[in-house]
Amino acid sequence: MKAVVQRVSSASVSVNGNVIAKIQAGMLILLGVHFDDQVTDLEWLAGKVSRLRIFSDQHSLMNSTVQDVGGDIVVVSQFTLYASTKKGNRPSYISAAKPELAIPMYEEFIEKLKVESGVQVYKGEFGADMQVSLVNDGPVTIVIDSKNKE
Repeated sequence: MKAVVQRVSSASVSVNGNVIAKIQAGMLILLGVHFDDQVTDLEWLAGKVSRLRIFSDQHSLMNSTVQDVGGDIVVVSQFTLYASTKKGNRPSYISAAKPELAIPMYEEFIEKLKVESGVQVYKGEFGADMQVSLVNDGPVTIVIDSKNKE
């Protein structure tokens, strides 16, 4: 499971011109599910993301969590995080989980993240053509992979 975590001062997700998720300060998470991901992957990732200290403290150091700053989270499914450009110019997505695995993993990740973080967690619409708007604060963008626990 891969997550691109962005610290944002605002973010929103729209489908067909309708805003379905909107936050001010917090995190926007683009989430990709791999075809061999297990529940242990989402549990580890939800815990890691909820404890990330990527917000400024009173000394302007990245020492605070999303909970510390009273932020919210938006999670958007993003199968293209598993794009392979090894051959040719058209990306292959064979490593991305099929919807029958990806949807329950995405939903369970969101539920686990709610419990782990204790903050409001919003979501995009799985499989929809979404328009994601954000103001990346910093910019701060971190890529986390459950198969490469660094």
